[in-house]
Amino acid sequence: MLELAGIIILGILAQWVAWKFKIPAILPLILIGLLVGPIAATYLTDDGSKWIEPIWNGKKGLFPGEGLYYFVSLAISIILFEGGLTLKRDEIKNVGPVITKLITLGSTVTFFAAGLASHFIFNLSWELSFLFSALIIVTGPTVITPILRNIPLKRDVSTVLKWEGILIDPIGALVAVLVFEFISVGGGGGFTKTALMEFGKIILFGTTFGFTFAHALAYLINKKMIPHYLLNVVSLSVVLLVFVESEIFAHESGLLAVVVMGMVLGNSKINNLKELLYFKESLSVLLISILFILLSANINMSDLQLLFTWKTAALFALVVFVIRPLAVFLSAYKSNLKLNEKLFISWVGPRGIVAAGIASLFGSKLIRQGVEGAEYITPLVFMIVLGTVLLNATTARLFAKLVKVFLQTSNSILIVGASSASRFIASYLQEHGKRVVLIDTNKNYIEKAIESNLEAINLDVYENDLSDNIELNDVGYLLAMTGSESVNKHVYNNLSSTFGEHGSYRLPSSQELTENVENDEVFLTPKDDYINLSEAYRDNPEIYEVEVTSEKDYEDKLTKIFSEIKSIPLFVKNGVDIYLIPEFESSGKPKENCKFVYLGKEIKF
Repeated sequence: MLELAGIIILGILAQWVAWKFKIPAILPLILIGLLVGPIAATYLTDDGSKWIEPIWNGKKGLFPGEGLYYFVSLAISIILFEGGLTLKRDEIKNVGPVITKLITLGSTVTFFAAGLASHFIFNLSWELSFLFSALIIVTGPTVITPILRNIPLKRDVSTVLKWEGILIDPIGALVAVLVFEFISVGGGGGFTKTALMEFGKIILFGTTFGFTFAHALAYLINKKMIPHYLLNVVSLSVVLLVFVESEIFAHESGLLAVVVMGMVLGNSKINNLKELLYFKESLSVLLISILFILLSANINMSDLQLLFTWKTAALFALVVFVIRPLAVFLSAYKSNLKLNEKLFISWVGPRGIVAAGIASLFGSKLIRQGVEGAEYITPLVFMIVLGTVLLNATTARLFAKLVKVFLQTSNSILIVGASSASRFIASYLQEHGKRVVLIDTNKNYIEKAIESNLEAINLDVYENDLSDNIELNDVGYLLAMTGSESVNKHVYNNLSSTFGEHGSYRLPSSQELTENVENDEVFLTPKDDYINLSEAYRDNPEIYEVEVTSEKDYEDKLTKIFSEIKSIPLFVKNGVDIYLIPEFESSGKPKENCKFVYLGKEIKF
């Protein structure tokens, strides 16, 4: 009981440490596992016992017999199902040619090059060499996002790294599963006709079970045949059912079945998909926390000693400094990415949780099958995972500055609220060289914004942690422009520290205008609320610019614009720079030789 409680507590503590210090969670999880496992057994205990012993040894341990193997199999199946849910066909179509090539051509280059390297360096069989290379294809969002979260990068660079991690996670897992199954059916006698038929059986049953049960579950959800409070647990039980049933009909086909099921379900039009994703994500966090402490603790010092050789350093160097850059440069050939951007993408390629988890599972399976050289799989993959995460977590920021992809200033604008007036103002700013991102819960508003070639995201600021969105790293201005007073105040109070480096502004409420309520918050315009803004745009959807020649002229014209009911002052244009009026007035710049920008009825000065 103490060991099981300790694993959960340590796992969640590791997740908190990762969040607090903005590092990939896999790093503290594996380090804690190594500490309570092989390190404790070697250096910290008198009798050579581990603090946490995953496998039953007659006296202590959590899993008797093959219990650990079964637990890891089921946990990995749930994690892979959650990964499959996130892979959308539309996203692959829209991410651009560089990302598409990275997850296809780049993965192929990594697969064959790393396979060749591990075969000739460690003298592994071809089968094990390509299993190793399949496992290290995967990067994953859980390791990329924390590394990039606090590095303001050029948008093209952050977009490529983000989408590569998201899309390659389930794809890489699928490749690793197929390679492992190919090895398993081959056995020790080579790939005979019987073995190839068994492999075909695995593919057939895995895809059939995954496809069939995904459509069945989608049907039940859409027909509301599952009560809402049972939706998540029923979905979980169906995933486990698919895994087990597929294994019964074709041994080793279960992981393929759950990946296919997740992909099909994630691309189906079903209700409550977002809620299902949230549940599976939370469950995956818990399982990953337990899993990686267990797997790391289960490693013996003899396994780690296999890596204490020049061969390990040579393989790591080839993977990081040769194979990754080769895959990136081939994928980005004739793209719009510049040399320095390609170099940074080549540098940042940490391997993720899926790679380490599947490696432990497959490594233990192959060892049990008596496959020669299988003892190298788990420690080699763990070495690549830990090495790349440590390297990128400690050097990514410095390397970004060296190759000059680090943004010195954050001048993009985040507008919360994508109403007609907000979209009109965003279009003006975009036409004048500003990057603007709109956020709203109204899907119709977001669709209209996208049709107008504006960047727009459909999400709820109460439910989503925008700090995880690395594509917003260059945002320095925050404008809360919704019709809800509570939403505007929530945005101002909770997002200003993240996105308001140069200023946060919101629309005042009607009560604040009528009662002249004083507070420390900065209003977008002190005399106009959402209703005034909307009516001004509805009656006169035009933006005008008027010259300001002197400080007195500035004050007179600003007063004149404020006095007009249907005209709303927005910005001060000073040369090529555009400022919000409160920002301009606090900047100390001379109030002359500039222009007022206002929305609504044209004023005769």
